[in-house]
Amino acid sequence: MSQTSHDRLLIVDFGSQVTQLIARRLRELNIYCEIHPYQNVSDAFLKEFAPKAMIFSGGPDTVTREGSPRPPESAYKLGVPILGICYGQQVMMQDLGGKVEGGKISGGGGTAEFGRAFVTPTDEKLGLLDDWFADDKEQVWMSHGDHVSELAPGFRVFGTSPNAPYAITADTDRNFYAVQFHPEVHHTPNGKKLYENFIRAAGFTGDWTMGAYREEAIRKIRDQVGDKQVICGLSGGVDSSVAAVLIHEAIGDQLTCVFVDHGLLRQNEADEVVGMFRDNYNIPLIHADESELFLGELNGVSEPEIKRKIIGRLFIDVFQKHANAIEGAEFLAQGTLYPDVIESVSFSGGPSVTIKSHHNVGGLPEKMGLKLVEPLRELFKDEVRALGRELGLPDSFIGRHPFPGPGLAIRCPGEITREKLEILRKADAVYIDQIRKHGLYDDIWQAFVAVLPVRTVGVMGDGRTYDFACALRAVTSVDGMTADYYPFSHEFLGETATRIINEVQGINRVTYDITSKPPGTIEWE
Repeated sequence: MSQTSHDRLLIVDFGSQVTQLIARRLRELNIYCEIHPYQNVSDAFLKEFAPKAMIFSGGPDTVTREGSPRPPESAYKLGVPILGICYGQQVMMQDLGGKVEGGKISGGGGTAEFGRAFVTPTDEKLGLLDDWFADDKEQVWMSHGDHVSELAPGFRVFGTSPNAPYAITADTDRNFYAVQFHPEVHHTPNGKKLYENFIRAAGFTGDWTMGAYREEAIRKIRDQVGDKQVICGLSGGVDSSVAAVLIHEAIGDQLTCVFVDHGLLRQNEADEVVGMFRDNYNIPLIHADESELFLGELNGVSEPEIKRKIIGRLFIDVFQKHANAIEGAEFLAQGTLYPDVIESVSFSGGPSVTIKSHHNVGGLPEKMGLKLVEPLRELFKDEVRALGRELGLPDSFIGRHPFPGPGLAIRCPGEITREKLEILRKADAVYIDQIRKHGLYDDIWQAFVAVLPVRTVGVMGDGRTYDFACALRAVTSVDGMTADYYPFSHEFLGETATRIINEVQGINRVTYDITSKPPGTIEWE
């Protein structure tokens, strides 16, 4: 549990797939909040956490089932505002004396409802709805099978929809609010206003800023580390870069970064990383150029998963070798983010099961007997970028597209050779240059070139060529979980293909990948 000094809002997670969106909406309003699975929220937990307000998330269960997810009874006795969303509304009604029933698929008056709906206000005024209704109705997103059929004592109706007569309800004496729809999703266009009104009613001041977080994180790092040494696996990506600069600001030369160069980086990337951190920030940095080792073991390997395992194993060996040379190192710094933390917590009986365990450098803490320093574990990705700006990192690093740990190995389907890697670096540099020149870089989540394991016949001048084909990939995404291809103009694609073929010896054919995720993945391997 965080020990932050900010006013805190507790989100009790009942298993909704969009609970993270609630937290993101609140963080955008400068409110510090944490998500905790309902089964972890005990009386003792609530006493220690001391929330200023609570939100009950949606969930897939039915409150009429014996043993269904519930908050502790003490949650209602804390005297703090509560907002129940969808399943959270039904929990509040069932716990506080109302009634919930299973929904029918069609028909009016309390049926199941999925998708866009429109809520209209009643004649009674409610602060939660100040400036919310743009007209006589407001679009919302419904996703519920069960429905409230009888309000709990003290609650009144403030908004209805055709299939949800209790779409917005509240007990204003206790500051309990409950809505049947999901204000956190973008399909509820004005949902942010509901959260603004709720946190205003709860008395939050909006003190969660990156300036305040920076000061607080520095103090925590100093308290945790003392006079001991810290090692950090630096990749040059946003997360590890921000973590390294923040920790260095806190403890100076007690931090040593290890940059493992596996020979699978983009053009000039190693020089840029070393120059940025060793020269500009004067951070002690070990540049472990082990490209010969990695490329030697990858020679002749074409199966994607074997490539990944070789790279992961060698990375651990190399990192450990160099880290062991740092006398007195007791801590390992990682760029773990808050979504990583959430995904690593199992929600038993619901869809939010453990998705993955997060040790960003492959189990090194256990193997090396090190304690973890994770100064970003309370932040979402956009907050990490904001912290990076607060720390003075250049926009060229802050806004970088994600880059996979195995590097160019998974953008080179089939066998990896030095020739193909060199072709890939040059083509990728041209492609990214094109994207930047056209002002599109910040509109795209990730963009790269993949060199395909096929050669094609071409004609250049009066001669025949037999060179590689490549695929351009560019996607838009919010979190990388789903993605769609970026809709470049034909003029852009034609211009880019011409540049690549003219400037990169070894490629004579350019294609554009228009596969979304799913069914494809963002990377090619």
